[in-house]
Amino acid sequence: MNISEIQGEIIRLKKEKDICILAHSYQAEEILEVADFTGDSYKLSVDASKAPNRTIIMSGVRFMAETCKILSPEKRVFLPNPDAGCAMADQMDKELISVVKGQYPDYTVVAYINTTAELKTICDVCVTSSSAVEICRKIENDKILFIPDCNLGAYVAAQIPEKTFKLLSGGCPIHACVSTDDVKTAKRLHPDALLLVHPECKPDVCAMADYIGSTSGIMDYAIKSDCKEFIIGTEISIQEHLQYRCPDKNFYYLSKKLICPNMKSTTLVDLYNCVSGKSGEEIVLPSDTISQARKCIDEMIRLGSN
Repeated sequence: MNISEIQGEIIRLKKEKDICILAHSYQAEEILEVADFTGDSYKLSVDASKAPNRTIIMSGVRFMAETCKILSPEKRVFLPNPDAGCAMADQMDKELISVVKGQYPDYTVVAYINTTAELKTICDVCVTSSSAVEICRKIENDKILFIPDCNLGAYVAAQIPEKTFKLLSGGCPIHACVSTDDVKTAKRLHPDALLLVHPECKPDVCAMADYIGSTSGIMDYAIKSDCKEFIIGTEISIQEHLQYRCPDKNFYYLSKKLICPNMKSTTLVDLYNCVSGKSGEEIVLPSDTISQARKCIDEMIRLGSN
């Protein structure tokens, strides 16, 4: 089968089997085209909880599928490619952070959503890249232990200088590999382009940006802007998606290094096989993990809606 034939079969099967397909923005364009919902991990989890379907397929990485299960424990949630993990989410575990919490007992533990379900069970509040500043500002405590991404944490801390942040050495190895030399090279090649970067990039890279924001924020900014050229400082797939949405504009990647192997590990055929029931992994979490991890997500919702 070719791409369009596989897509047609996926669409047919998902309707026949009453399946809701979620696709993270970092997935390939051919996967996004057959998804019912696209966007960042938290948005997709909320979309899944509201969807009437009893079966959810999360085309993304493991922590995203876990978040879907936490918010929709009554539904069956599948990950098309069981090997699609997240290097950042795997950096810190419950045992490590329990020790750190003991060293900083008066700090509120803020967990980036890019963490495992098990680690979320001992955290106070969850955040996304788009909500982190707002939520950390609203936390009553002026001492915050931000995990696991030290670059995102540094960006948030800079926006809230009146609070004290404790950061650990963790983060996205893909975004963190970009340097100021990469920025200088990209700007030399494209002097009229605006630089849009994700806050998971290093602080010195962010300091050279025209806009800093989440994946959704970067896309919205580029789509709405009157400018015609942009250097995209996040996972390379976003450049491709923007090219489809804005063919009258030019988009350039900040670095060829901005490729997430975990996101790229899920293919259209993986999704097809999962919808067909031939492969994929059902996400199963203990009931106590779901209930405990849900607390920090509920707190994120509470603070984010005020």
